[in-house]
Amino acid sequence: MSDGYKIRYQTLIHFITATVVDWVDVFTRTSYRDVVVACLDFCIREKAMVLYGYVIMSNYIHIIVQSGDGNLSGLLRDFKKFTASKILEKIKSDPESRREWMLERFKLATDGHSRNKNYQFWQYGNHQEEIYSNKFMWSKLDYTHLNPVRPSIVAKASHYIYSSASNYVSDSGLLKIEIAAIPIVDVLNLNNFTKYNEY
Repeated sequence: MSDGYKIRYQTLIHFITATVVDWVDVFTRTSYRDVVVACLDFCIREKAMVLYGYVIMSNYIHIIVQSGDGNLSGLLRDFKKFTASKILEKIKSDPESRREWMLERFKLATDGHSRNKNYQFWQYGNHQEEIYSNKFMWSKLDYTHLNPVRPSIVAKASHYIYSSASNYVSDSGLLKIEIAAIPIVDVLNLNNFTKYNEY
């Protein structure tokens, strides 16, 4: 069975989706979202993560990321392992009305897998796409940043705290990210500007 972390070109930028087991809405709680932010911050400072964009939704995250030391698979593995461990600790120790139900879901997810004996937090594998052009990078950034806008969680992408949209709009945000190069825009084509109304 594939380990889910095989990436062909370890030095290239990738769009990654990591999803919680059974789509459990863990990240409706601020404290669990904060764990992901803290882990991303640590990876940026200590593990050569280059983060171009991200969003944390209720049961999945999107990140646009590159490994500065050429080992993206290892970086993602360590990030997922550490966030899972810290979030499971918080579920067990902090006030959590859904504790028993969530732990049961994460326990059942270990059935048939030899790697995790106790709990499985993230689904195995990542949905990953290699970023092969500046245009594709911006299509993925727009897709990522507009996640909270589409279901009307916020009116503008930059209003959602747990994403990098505000980094691109006002150079502020929870994390220090690498700003992607802005593509050349055909100013005579008004369609190029419509999507930014939502930022």
